[in-house]
Amino acid sequence: MSEVQTVDNMVTISIDGVEYKAKEGEYILNAARANDVFIPAICYLTRCSPTLACRICLVEADGKQVYSCNAKVKEGMNITVNTPNILAERRAMMEVYDVNHPLQCGVCDQSGECELQNYTLELQVDSQSYSIPDTKRESANWSSVLHYDPGLCIVCERCTTVCKDMIGDAAIKTVKRGGASLDKSWKDNMPKDAYSMWNKLQKSVIAPSNGTGETNCSDCGECIAVCPVGALVSRDFVYSSNAWDLKRIPAVSAHSSDGFAIYYETKPRGIEDRREKIFRVTNEWNFVSLDGAARFGYDFENEGVTKDKEAFKLAVEALKKAETVRFNSVISNEEALMLQTLKEKNGVKLYNPEVRPFQKFLKLYADASGKSLYDSTTNSAMKCDFVVSVGGALRNDSPGLKYAFNNIQKMNKGAGLYFHPVGDKLIPSFGKTVTAFAHKVGLEEASLYLLLDLFADESKLPDDVKEYIASFKKSETKTIIEKVTKEVKEIVLDEETGEEKEVTKKVKEDVEKEITVDSNGLIDLLGGDSEKFMAGFDKMMKKKEKFVLMVGEDYYGHPKAENLAKLIVLLEETAGFEVVMNPPKSNALGVALICDLDDEATGFTVGYNEIGDFRLSAIGDAKGDNNVLDMPAFNQQEGTVTTLSKRVVPTNVAIDYGGYVLNDLMGELMPTPRNTIDWTAHLPTDKGFKAVEFDLLQNSFDNAGNDNRGYELEVTATDVELPSVDKFDEADVLEGDIVYRCNPPRQFSDFSDKAHQIFEPFGLYASPERAEKLGSKVEVVFENGSIEVDVIVDDKMEGDIVALSDFKSSKNIYELFGESRYQTVTIKEV
Repeated sequence: MSEVQTVDNMVTISIDGVEYKAKEGEYILNAARANDVFIPAICYLTRCSPTLACRICLVEADGKQVYSCNAKVKEGMNITVNTPNILAERRAMMEVYDVNHPLQCGVCDQSGECELQNYTLELQVDSQSYSIPDTKRESANWSSVLHYDPGLCIVCERCTTVCKDMIGDAAIKTVKRGGASLDKSWKDNMPKDAYSMWNKLQKSVIAPSNGTGETNCSDCGECIAVCPVGALVSRDFVYSSNAWDLKRIPAVSAHSSDGFAIYYETKPRGIEDRREKIFRVTNEWNFVSLDGAARFGYDFENEGVTKDKEAFKLAVEALKKAETVRFNSVISNEEALMLQTLKEKNGVKLYNPEVRPFQKFLKLYADASGKSLYDSTTNSAMKCDFVVSVGGALRNDSPGLKYAFNNIQKMNKGAGLYFHPVGDKLIPSFGKTVTAFAHKVGLEEASLYLLLDLFADESKLPDDVKEYIASFKKSETKTIIEKVTKEVKEIVLDEETGEEKEVTKKVKEDVEKEITVDSNGLIDLLGGDSEKFMAGFDKMMKKKEKFVLMVGEDYYGHPKAENLAKLIVLLEETAGFEVVMNPPKSNALGVALICDLDDEATGFTVGYNEIGDFRLSAIGDAKGDNNVLDMPAFNQQEGTVTTLSKRVVPTNVAIDYGGYVLNDLMGELMPTPRNTIDWTAHLPTDKGFKAVEFDLLQNSFDNAGNDNRGYELEVTATDVELPSVDKFDEADVLEGDIVYRCNPPRQFSDFSDKAHQIFEPFGLYASPERAEKLGSKVEVVFENGSIEVDVIVDDKMEGDIVALSDFKSSKNIYELFGESRYQTVTIKEV
């Protein structure tokens, strides 16, 4: 395995006579953007492949006209952004884009932030040289959230490109439009690039890939985000507001642990009702992509709350007598620190079944590696060219890591391995060099031993590990039928001369042949075909230099978690893998670092957005209940969260809140800082946080795509010996009916469930074949209880394992499962 290059090679280029530094091999357009030089471009997306659809990014490089989105920089390159010929081309292209484009800017949902408007003005297009009959194109709803107006579409292909190269759904594509053909005279009477672009525009339109008129995608809405005009819009947002009326509030998605940077876009509800309302969520789509929960799960605020003094007194008394505080990971770092302070001062237990297994796994990993945290991030993962995912349902648990897994295939000519007991039809579609292993539950250690066999430097592996891996290999002699070509001599009669002569013919013949075949029992044990996999593995490894391992939640509460952590460290040290771990939901990493969590809840329990004898609730269910105090939802708070990529980032208030906050309760129990954000600078520095005031935290990206929000956690490391690892036991494999604790892709908690554009229901998700056998409703019987649930078909699932949702706190699913995500159950039809 080659050494990982830690510093990008830089070259010197000149743009309009000014020298700049750029990464060698980078596209000219990206190099210009990173150096704050403007080159117009409509179709290109920074993290995706060029489409060459718009062509207005033309520049002159070393005297030759090139497309800056598709031409790479090299040492000494001399670039000119504008020449008379290029300006003429660009103007002609913009005129073509404006041909027959509807003149409805005053009511168009994109007006005010429309790139067609911007470039038309930038290039001073104030007249029209071209015309052609228009084609009637009907608008359509592609899904529960997507609205497409082909009359506004300029077929820049940004939507199809981001869906394929970033999201991985490939749910939309260009299809024939049926537009009028261009008069051939235009070819000689207009700039050539403008003609080519116009010809394509007349022939194409966008449509769902499956031909049904519906996208059947993950409903992430990223196609909406990248659309430069008003062709793709959220169905909920159509004609609801002008863009210039909306106030943009930088924040962080409340749902997954990716820590997506978002903007809540708000304005008053009406002339008489001046309360702020969130109309939509947007993102910095050049630098980060959102999942559906982040984009559409925004309206979960706790409305109409005032300060109920009697309820507040009851809450204070409840906290005074509480033996346990139960909470989940939808909580800020500052609130987590408050709860930890409550534990230290008053001795309460802190119970968080979402985060506790993760916290324990981080400790196991730290002990084995000597590092306080894993080393990789989502961004560094996307720079790798071989990715392995273990222990997580990538499509469901971590949208950001799923995007990275797919993007590595599309942009880095990468390869990937996916290990998980629940079969997934989507992941293998990411690339031709992606292999998925649907192994049995209980063989997680075997998958890591296979990775050691495939990737580790044998000279670095302990002898006992090498011997154990070798025990799974064997050679056997097989008899195969092989077609061979033989020369056969025959005597034939020459019809012209009447003489006999000898001729040689080539004939094919089946011949038995004995060959020696090497097999790998680990591959076969994990559900693969050893011979077939190894035959293609060399191709997967060709020119691969940077390797990343994505670790999911299945490992954290695993019965063999300690050995799994040690095997991961062994992979890091002997195979050069970077490691990134997916925290389970929202601010789980922050909670794991700040709070000293307990393994069980006992005695009188106060639940913070969880069940309890007394509840602090942001869900909005406090009215009329004497045992509940209203609290602010995450979009009504300011504070910080810790992302999957180990960044401590700020989030801000989008919707006003009139009730009490956790810090008010803390102030009644002990002396505390006055405001919630006054706790920010006191986050524990011994856990990697920095003593930085909230108001001093940055909240932006730069033009090079660097995430400058907040700060990175400081990771410490000490030298330790390679860990000693245990063998795995095939007797640990679970048999029978197996249920997996796993939510549908856009559901994470009660808050995403409350959002009116998130429709995935609570229930038992199953592959189409399994669902047909189960019926419409079942009772799932665990050792310590049972639950009746509807059966829901997930057409991307494969196999017999079913997935039970946990996003409704009232269902208390964690108590049924315990720390493990898998349980053997009895499933009865209701």
